[in-house]
Amino acid sequence: MENDDDRFCEEVCCSCYDWDEDAVHVHSRGTEKTGEWEMLPDVCLLHIFKYLSDVDRSKAALVCHHWHSIMRLPCLWRCRSFYFTGRLSKFKQSEYLAAVGYVDNLGVFLESLEVTVCPPRSIVLAQRLHATLCGLLNALVRVKAPLKSLSILRLELDRSSWGQGLRNVVVDKLIYFLMRGASRLTSICLNGIRIGAEPGLDLISAIIQSQRSLSPLCGLSSLDLRGFFSFTVPNDLNLRIPHILQQLQGLTHLGLSYSCLSDELLLALNQSSSERRSGYGGGGGNVLTRLSLYCTQNEPHQQALCGYSWAALVSSCPDLEVNLTVEQVINTQQLAGILLPEIPLVAYNMTAFYSADENWRAKPLLRNLLPCYRRSLQNLMLDLSNHNESLDDELLELIDACECLVDLRVWAFLDVQTVGRLLHIRLTKKMSLNTIRVRIYTMMENIEEQEDQLKEILSPFCYPPELQFMAVVCPFI
Repeated sequence: MENDDDRFCEEVCCSCYDWDEDAVHVHSRGTEKTGEWEMLPDVCLLHIFKYLSDVDRSKAALVCHHWHSIMRLPCLWRCRSFYFTGRLSKFKQSEYLAAVGYVDNLGVFLESLEVTVCPPRSIVLAQRLHATLCGLLNALVRVKAPLKSLSILRLELDRSSWGQGLRNVVVDKLIYFLMRGASRLTSICLNGIRIGAEPGLDLISAIIQSQRSLSPLCGLSSLDLRGFFSFTVPNDLNLRIPHILQQLQGLTHLGLSYSCLSDELLLALNQSSSERRSGYGGGGGNVLTRLSLYCTQNEPHQQALCGYSWAALVSSCPDLEVNLTVEQVINTQQLAGILLPEIPLVAYNMTAFYSADENWRAKPLLRNLLPCYRRSLQNLMLDLSNHNESLDDELLELIDACECLVDLRVWAFLDVQTVGRLLHIRLTKKMSLNTIRVRIYTMMENIEEQEDQLKEILSPFCYPPELQFMAVVCPFI
């Protein structure tokens, strides 16, 4: 923030207002003349101001009294995102002063906060990030920010640059905030923190303890722990994970890395949901409705799960929907162990870059594994480097078989004619598939001929208004 912005934030904080936080009042415009802009309703001005940076907001607030009063409304300051790198700049305020200053001045309005961290590559950067994060969390507690949603992304505490000392202080500060400043939180995302098993479980225990002290006045409904534990930890063997996660009451959405998944965890979630449905487990009777799983080649994912464990969880959570993201797991046997038919799979997102030298083909996935979910799959996203493998027929057969598909995104080496065949399936069948995005990879640098061919194929089709369709030819890099 620049000086104008700092002065504006201080003015907002120091003034006293009698606001209705959920309504927009009509303000006296005085005698200022702002041209046609003065005719805009307040709701339109608010919508425009939401897209302005802090500096631009401070400048807009100086245009007239009416704009100044609109800019003071809390609804403009309820959501905030920070991106911390730990680097210094001559041209802007330090990340520490910007973050702490914002919370000190406007934190009383803050309901949604997202903090994304650029993982540090040196001890100096880690020290600055540590100071900024700790200062931010202290400020949130100090002003009693009414946060409902908190996201802290990509800390990657398992990096050597953090060191054990800084790592421990950051975890302790997070626990301090959860115990003192999380009174209204309903959603927590700690994606990519990558922490050891014991401190990670201590952090989850702090979340549970905080929520228990507030129940039934407030309850956590969403917890995202994808990438929460360090990659090197075989979490499926840690029996403390099912025991602790079972104590989370009222969750409707849980995000986990696949490395945490075990039969014990699924059965623990089943027991917890059964207790909540019967009214003995707290959480207002809420049960799990969405489970987001992230599976990557870098994390352990070879554990064997039983279909019975999934079936038992579905019996206690009949509305459960599973979203699965798979990155670079290019082993058919391992994929078959992950994609059990008992899973109520709703969304499948896969990235797989493989060469002819690697002993893997995508055909079994499209032909044998994914069709098991033809009655549940709604969102399918595939990014495949199938240069030496034709998948056109298998892909079209899968799409034709899926009864509930609504969103399709395919990035792959495909024949241009496949796009026309895909559109024909969509337009001739009664399908709810209303979002189609296709990127046709090619090894040729000159793509004009393929683009012209694609235009010729698409020209006869008449799209219904509800269909969002895009198809492009793209050189594979």
